[in-house]
Amino acid sequence: MVSDHLYHQQSQSKNVCVIGAGPSGLVAAREIRKEGHTVVVLEQNHDVGGQWLYDPNVEKEDPLGKKNKFLKVHSSIYASLRLISPREIMGFTDFPFLVKKDRDMRRFPGHEELWYYLNDFCEWFGLREMIRFNTRVEYVGMLDYAYGNNGSPTDVMNIKWVVKSKEKKADKVVEEVFDAVVVATGHYSYPRLPSIKGMDTWKRKQMHSHIYRVPEPFRNEVVVVVGNSLSGQDISMELVEVAKEVHLSAKSLNISEGLSKVVSKHQNLHLHPQIEYLGEDGKATFIDGSLVIADTILYCTGYSYSFPFLDTKGIVVIDDDRVGPLYEHTFPPSLAPSLSFVGIPRKLIGFPFFESQAKWIAQLLSGKKTLPSWDEMMLSVKEFYHSKDASAIPKHYTHDIANFEYCDKYADHIGFPHLEEWRKGLCLSALMNADVNLETYRDCWDEHDHELLQQALQSPHFTQLQPQV
Repeated sequence: MVSDHLYHQQSQSKNVCVIGAGPSGLVAAREIRKEGHTVVVLEQNHDVGGQWLYDPNVEKEDPLGKKNKFLKVHSSIYASLRLISPREIMGFTDFPFLVKKDRDMRRFPGHEELWYYLNDFCEWFGLREMIRFNTRVEYVGMLDYAYGNNGSPTDVMNIKWVVKSKEKKADKVVEEVFDAVVVATGHYSYPRLPSIKGMDTWKRKQMHSHIYRVPEPFRNEVVVVVGNSLSGQDISMELVEVAKEVHLSAKSLNISEGLSKVVSKHQNLHLHPQIEYLGEDGKATFIDGSLVIADTILYCTGYSYSFPFLDTKGIVVIDDDRVGPLYEHTFPPSLAPSLSFVGIPRKLIGFPFFESQAKWIAQLLSGKKTLPSWDEMMLSVKEFYHSKDASAIPKHYTHDIANFEYCDKYADHIGFPHLEEWRKGLCLSALMNADVNLETYRDCWDEHDHELLQQALQSPHFTQLQPQV
């Protein structure tokens, strides 16, 4: 049983640093402030939005994102990008993603519309006053007295964090101490690259989709697109209109019906297996023996987790894109709840999940909720890893959720509402439609979708009091 003195100590207002003002950082700041804590949000860019703050100026970035510890460009959004999920499912639970006049009113709008939504969210809840813009975090680490010689904290309840940050135009690094740090820097910035023989000596152009913005620079080129993800497919469909040839290299040639339709429609779009090696003379040779002489290799191979500022003395490590150990993808058992992560999980309906993470963190910091013991949390992590291994799921898919039941189980930790059935239905419908109708799924949908849409618009999520159009 927690003593009154300890509860009082836990429930005191904490001084919390949130790193990043994207979707996860904004909702974390809101929830933590709502619990009575003091919040400072450090954001390296000039405005809110994180990944959704489009940055067309990519010339300063290394094409493969390998040279610098800190990337110069955060956003990986390309100019034509549209949402792959309908807007109805995207909103935070108490702030629906409404259609507004004189804006992009489509169900699957372009990226700028989501940035407007995040800006509206920020203004509605008065979050800007907490944010320091153009401020990059250089270092986050525990105060010396907080850990012992073996790297383990000596007093988990009283860990303090040193945060060193630097404003863009300032020379001086600012050093501050916080009671807790929430890392909300996203996971779509640091390029994940394949290992291909000859890649390091390739003399022609190669780049990661992180810095792809528009198709025009590829006009009349022969382009090899590596990676059959949704972004790889999207970019290939865009390039095919300007490039001489587009060769899409995929791990598996067992492709969706939708992609098959696209390939058969365009004579200059070709499908290949994986690349075996790249020759200095411009040849890209595939594992089936076929080859092309390419002008550009474009890697649409996903992203890695990276926290170049974070020093936990080896307690939290990244191993093949497994960030761990993390209890429920959020808390390092040895440092919880003073260190937490929002937005690590992938392949889920992001905004409501980030909101549930933020509420849990906020309530743990105020003492309303408590975590299991260190032993119980570590056992949970080990069992989770074992379940992945037993299912032969590669380590770099550790944080790919793709499971509504898990989201609901997570919500139960704090009494957060489960995902609405219409939200689940619209999510699955979009995925299935994209699988069959890759080029048209964002603009054409069936009667079942219309029924789910009516359920959504009549639900409390959309009928609650909100700013009107």
